[in-house]
Amino acid sequence: MMIVFDRLWSTMRERGISQYKLIKDYHVSTGQLDRLRKNGSVSTYTLNQLCEILDCKLEDTAPAPGARPGGRRAGR
Repeated sequence: MMIVFDRLWSTMRERGISQYKLIKDYHVSTGQLDRLRKNGSVSTYTLNQLCEILDCKLEDTAPAPGARPGGRRAGR
């Protein structure tokens, strides 16, 4: 199952942080942002940095694989 980072973009909007601001003020690489846009592989370090910048939890950037609305995982 692929992790989709749609929640990241809505969390960024809610926090008033643009991709430009991540690049210029927080030195997030354009390559990392490109991988996130394409739902590609990113390191846990990068996800942690984004959570610190956005003052959010990991689940505010992407749902857990197999998660259903309401926080329950599929098959449980």
